[in-house]
Amino acid sequence: MDIALVYLLLIGFGILVYVLLDGFSLGVGIISPLLRTDKHGVDDKGIAMKSLAHIWDSNQTWLVFGGVVLFVGFPVVYSFVLSNLYLPIILMLVALIFRGVAFEFRFKSDVSRAWWDLSFSLGSIIATFCQGIVIGALVGDMSSTKTLDDPVDWLTPFSLLTGFALMSGYALLGACWLVRKTEAGLQQVAKKFALRLLFLMLGFLAIVSIWMLVEQPAIAQRWLIIPDGLILVPMPLCTLLFAYRLRKILLTEEEPGIQPLVYAMGLFMTAFAGLAAGVFPYIIPGRLTIWEAIAPDKSVYFALVGILIFIPVILAYNLYSYRTFSGKTSMKDGY
Repeated sequence: MDIALVYLLLIGFGILVYVLLDGFSLGVGIISPLLRTDKHGVDDKGIAMKSLAHIWDSNQTWLVFGGVVLFVGFPVVYSFVLSNLYLPIILMLVALIFRGVAFEFRFKSDVSRAWWDLSFSLGSIIATFCQGIVIGALVGDMSSTKTLDDPVDWLTPFSLLTGFALMSGYALLGACWLVRKTEAGLQQVAKKFALRLLFLMLGFLAIVSIWMLVEQPAIAQRWLIIPDGLILVPMPLCTLLFAYRLRKILLTEEEPGIQPLVYAMGLFMTAFAGLAAGVFPYIIPGRLTIWEAIAPDKSVYFALVGILIFIPVILAYNLYSYRTFSGKTSMKDGY
């Protein structure tokens, strides 16, 4: 068994599940400043937050899971990431803390509710932007072999671009989540947001993809030269198909249900698969392969047992939470 590949798949699984689940949660926070209380006194922002109230914390379990697996399986990568990207990572964690506190106090306070709304939205925006910066830094300038002496070497035009790109993607997920969980006026507003954000995300995805092909010769060779290029063709085709179906459903179906969210998640999965296919077998592109970075055999085999036990437990809890709170959200719902 190739233990390095097993751990890479585990980390990839944890990151992907986190992005899909906490992505829409953060996305709701990103678009929340655009939500208002209507003339009938319906608090759209409050409904949006209540739709997440019972599941947002379990979503973040996967962020912890990914960090633990990275530490156990690839400690040298864990050290590299934290030592070179500690500023955006610390800022992300602080933003997530403020966002979590907002959930607890927003519905218990009338006087300072506006401040908790601000904490929720800013926490979501900053956390998402920092995650995008980390991704851009790892596959961008930090993927070269140059020495990293400056604590802000991660701050580049490409990392800023990926930060904004991830914000647009999470916002799309958030809008599609509100389409699924809300009714009447808020649902129609969410549909309009989702249509606009779909094109914004596709635009960012195209720019990021072209930038990577131009700046990263290894990735360009993987994608543009036969036979690898032919094998990878289904990924962009699936992206176009998902985008087409998402737009059609939002325009034609009065009650689209969960379909928009599924197709939006499909866009993320194809983008994630495309990135993974472009950089494999590197775990830090241009610096370390998975086989160079893997920890000693005894420790990773020992930890693997616990990891494989906890994955179904976390999944079962997530499924139970989503099934229990699967209905529509209204102002009457409590937290």
